Amino acid sequence: MALVAASKIHNFAQIGLRTLTTKTANVKKTVFISQSTDIFTNLAFEEWLYRNWNFTNQQILVLWRNDPCVIIGRHQNPWVETNVSHLPFITDSGVQLARRCSGGGTFYQDQGNVNATFFTTNYRSNHKHNLEVIIRAIFREYGLKLDISPKENLCLRNSKVSVSAARMGPLNAYHQCALSVNVDKMNLNRALRKFNSGVKSNAPRSTKSKILNLCEENPKINVKGLLSAIGWEYMRTPVNSLKDGGKYLANLQNGFQMVNPTEQWFPGLNAIRENLCSWDWCYGKTPKFTITKFFPVPDQFTNSYNGISGDLSIRMVVEQGRVTDVSLYVPQGLSNSGLSGEANVITSLKNHKFTEDALNSFEWSLCGCDSNLGDDKDKFISECVRQVMTSV
Repeated sequence: MALVAASKIHNFAQIGLRTLTTKTANVKKTVFISQSTDIFTNLAFEEWLYRNWNFTNQQILVLWRNDPCVIIGRHQNPWVETNVSHLPFITDSGVQLARRCSGGGTFYQDQGNVNATFFTTNYRSNHKHNLEVIIRAIFREYGLKLDISPKENLCLRNSKVSVSAARMGPLNAYHQCALSVNVDKMNLNRALRKFNSGVKSNAPRSTKSKILNLCEENPKINVKGLLSAIGWEYMRTPVNSLKDGGKYLANLQNGFQMVNPTEQWFPGLNAIRENLCSWDWCYGKTPKFTITKFFPVPDQFTNSYNGISGDLSIRMVVEQGRVTDVSLYVPQGLSNSGLSGEANVITSLKNHKFTEDALNSFEWSLCGCDSNLGDDKDKFISECVRQVMTSV
């Protein structure tokens, strides 16, 4: 099947007010099936189409899948939404963390998911219409009836079978729906956080819901069959209504095209992908947040002759993914290195990325030039800092 050449792009400057008067009868539909399973490539392709394509006379549905990954919304906090430090170890190749350009919540994906992204002009965007197309596709092919929740998710028996995200621009818009077909729920639970305490942030948080795989309800449902069913339903459905146009309307469309998102076919794609997979985008775009944790001092230290009392407390402020302020309260007598009260040595963490790597400089400051923390009390202090930075 032919690939789509970037030379077909129309100049947005030529659109003008013509978009407001174009008749829907002239609009042709195309189904792209991405051959990539890399989350950053697929998100870059989504963004490339949004920035460069003219959807005045052509609408596009992109169907795509991903290797194991967690996708967070544009303004979310990855340390709150996911088990960041565990992601590299959940599968043999790890779980990638990606930040979308669109809003919405966090969700885990693997190749047991089907993503359907509907591209239109801004004024033709209709999320409910898109979801109804998917509902009809599943009912027509598998006899399974889904419902639409108030938050525009597809549901079955009070469980979610999909999540949605969307982006609206001056000219173009897209609406993404991710369906759970046969996702690995064990890995999903390992990747996503269930509860967070001690974190203060204005970043939008995801609402945790029960996820149902479509194959649990109907074992005949599989990823390959669902890709085909949604694609054909999309092409047989008119732009401005849900009236079934049948095979006649489907045959008038531009059909299915297998697409390999590469720089050769979509100039500028690599630059978008490079940004989307960068640390500064995935983590550095996180809104400012503050973490406060309290740690009871172990009995083995409180029972000593010097009578240590009170909790060790840590407060960190993180901006753009980097530690900007730290307060560490160490009870009198806990540290043999002389730390007590508000410890200034913790300033060694400032301006470091909010990762375990920052602990190296802190431990060096805690014990001087000796790289080994030989004292149990200092080890306890260091471990408390580590827990703050790895289990937000």
